[in-house]
Amino acid sequence: MLNKRRFPVMICFCLLIALAWMLTPVDLFAEEAPLSRGQTVYVPIYSHIYSGVKGRPFDLAATLSIRNTNLKNSITLLAVKYYDSEGKLVEDYLIKPLQLNALVSTRYIITEADRAGGSGANFIVVWTSERNVNPPIIEAVMIGTHSGQGISFLSRGQVIREDR
Repeated sequence: MLNKRRFPVMICFCLLIALAWMLTPVDLFAEEAPLSRGQTVYVPIYSHIYSGVKGRPFDLAATLSIRNTNLKNSITLLAVKYYDSEGKLVEDYLIKPLQLNALVSTRYIITEADRAGGSGANFIVVWTSERNVNPPIIEAVMIGTHSGQGISFLSRGQVIREDR
């Protein structure tokens, strides 16, 4: 008899907890995004990968995408450098700094025919800002198709130095 009375009380208690959880502001649990005034970012690029039993090269086109995620402030790209698997500079894409206004994106393309980078190629991207801003999203999209077979994947940039 005692258990019959406790069951409705337990249900009400659980519903009350669930309601309190749903009404709690989301930002109470959210981590604050770290802000930065600049970073050096390493981005893996694969101009080809190996496939099949014989490990044949599968050529890929790669697009480096740099997206300013800040709603109000610009960032400035100081360097966008492409290196091969041996760490040798293949191409320096910036002659002068490039400003990306709020929410602006830019891209750099390695064509499928360009095998100079190899399977261990990378970009080094250096950016700065006059204010603390949300860091940009820097990623690479690789894609290739051969004989009816297609492959695509992406790699995200990894901060290797915080340049505050």
